[in-house]
Amino acid sequence: MTIASSFTTPNGEEMIVLSRKDYEALIQRIEDLEDSLSIADFERKRAAGEEELVPAEYVNRMSEGESPIRVWRDFRGMSAKDLAAAAGISTAFLSEIETGKKDGSIATLKAIADALKIDLDDLYWRQEDRKVADNA
Repeated sequence: MTIASSFTTPNGEEMIVLSRKDYEALIQRIEDLEDSLSIADFERKRAAGEEELVPAEYVNRMSEGESPIRVWRDFRGMSAKDLAAAAGISTAFLSEIETGKKDGSIATLKAIADALKIDLDDLYWRQEDRKVADNA
């Protein structure tokens, strides 16, 4: 970095002037630091069991429009019967939710999310994103 120029305004505020090159280098260093801190925070949470890595195979299935419930259920190695029992709903109702024939209530989706050990928004918002994309 080159030397910055400093001055005091008539109101007494201290100001510093940088070249654009130095300014952009400073911004890049800040962004790199923020990225490093985010990675460290994720790694800390992962070590504590608060975060997990999901293989691309499962992410791709959801991004291609497959039911997030079905994908998460497969990822967790759960049968439809086991997930339905854990969520307190019938296997038939779970099937209807997974296939999009019926919408589950927020309470039902929350029970499914809890059984899958994921946040509700991992199910609910993904469904909304698909509906918005389908209508576009």
